[in-house]
Amino acid sequence: MNTERCPWCGDEPRYVAYHDEEWGVPQHDDRMLFEMLNLEGAQAGLSWRTVLYKREGYRRAFDNFDAERIARYDDTDVARLVADPGIVRHAGKIRATIGNARAFLDLQAAEGSFDRWLWQFVDGRPQINHWRTLAEVPAKTPLSDTLSRELKRRGFKFVGSTICYAFAQAVGLVNDHLVGCHRHAPLARTPD
Repeated sequence: MNTERCPWCGDEPRYVAYHDEEWGVPQHDDRMLFEMLNLEGAQAGLSWRTVLYKREGYRRAFDNFDAERIARYDDTDVARLVADPGIVRHAGKIRATIGNARAFLDLQAAEGSFDRWLWQFVDGRPQINHWRTLAEVPAKTPLSDTLSRELKRRGFKFVGSTICYAFAQAVGLVNDHLVGCHRHAPLARTPD
């Protein structure tokens, strides 16, 4: 069995597990999509490793990314979160997550679900790419430009095009596992 992985993965167990079990797998759970959108925003200016290793801290600090609860956070919660060493203590990113919860709930109310709204951008099926090297993988695409523009229009923050492309990769809107990676082929098979 081929166990070659994308080179960014390395061999740290937490990174390997994320690569093998989660990254690029089509995600349709609204809570998980909300979590990943905010974690990708938290990554801005940092490495994914930093955020991944603080993920449990984020889940604890942000009520397991329950958007209804986060939408009710106030300045007391912001102060609590800025003091929490289990997360990236950036007031702007914390306030963005709170605002994103409100925008997320508004979008759900208008569209029925975030999942349905999000997946329309790829006609309900992941875009399958066939990159052979990391140098070929773009930082942003027309898809991420559109997604960023639409999220911003709806009031989301920390959703620039590069963040949106990383989000699309993470939740499986696009399959950016390199073709030599053992995860590419299984994720390229789409149900009829």
